[in-house]
Amino acid sequence: MYGVDYGLFAFTQADLAQHMQVSRQTINALETGKYDPSLPLPYKRARLFGVRVEDVFPDEAP
Repeated sequence: MYGVDYGLFAFTQADLAQHMQVSRQTINALETGKYDPSLPLPYKRARLFGVRVEDVFPDEAP
């Protein structure tokens, strides 16, 4: 997946990783459900997009 569209935002995994101060591999693992993040990471991602944590990380894995 080269880019992910979050409403008005269109970030590549590299862009998102830079904003969240993590590696691109971490973003990939999050998006594919291969990584269960520590608590601060979901909040950081939700704040970046101005949404709730539940919107970024739904209960069901992909």
